[in-house]
Amino acid sequence: MTAPETRTRGVRPASPRRSEWRAQAPVVAVVAAGGALGATARHALTLAWPTPPGGFPWATFWTNVSGCAAMGVLMVLVTDVWAAHRLLRPFLGTGVLGGYTTFSTYAVDIRSLTDAGRPGPALAYLAATLCAALAAVWLASAAARRIFAGRQR
Repeated sequence: MTAPETRTRGVRPASPRRSEWRAQAPVVAVVAAGGALGATARHALTLAWPTPPGGFPWATFWTNVSGCAAMGVLMVLVTDVWAAHRLLRPFLGTGVLGGYTTFSTYAVDIRSLTDAGRPGPALAYLAATLCAALAAVWLASAAARRIFAGRQR
C-alpha cells in the first residue's frame, strides 16, 4: 500500500512529460545553436572552395576529415581531461561538429560523380572519405591522449 498523494491547494503536480521537456530543452537549444555555427562554417568553406561540375569534392572531403579529427580531440577532452559542463558535449559534438561535418553531402557528391560518368573518382571518394575520417578520429584522439596524459581531471 502506498501513502496517499499530498497536494497543495491550487497547485497541480508537474506532469512527467512536462518535466522531461524542461530537462531536455537546454540540450535541444545548445544543439541547435551549435548546429547553426557548424553549418555556417561548412557553408563558408564550400563557398571559398567550390567544386566544379564533375570535379572531386575536396571541400566536403576535408570538412569531414577535419570534423572527425576535432571530434576525436573533443571526446578525449570531455571524457579524460575536463570535468565538462553537461551541455558542452551536445553543443560542440552534436551541434557544432554535427553541423560542420556533412556526410549527407558526401552521399550526394558520390551520386553526382557517378551521374557525371566518373565512377572511378566516385568510388575513390567513397573509400577515401571513409578511411580518412576514421583515421583522423583515431589519430587525433590518440594524439590528444598523449598530449594531455598528465592533465586528467
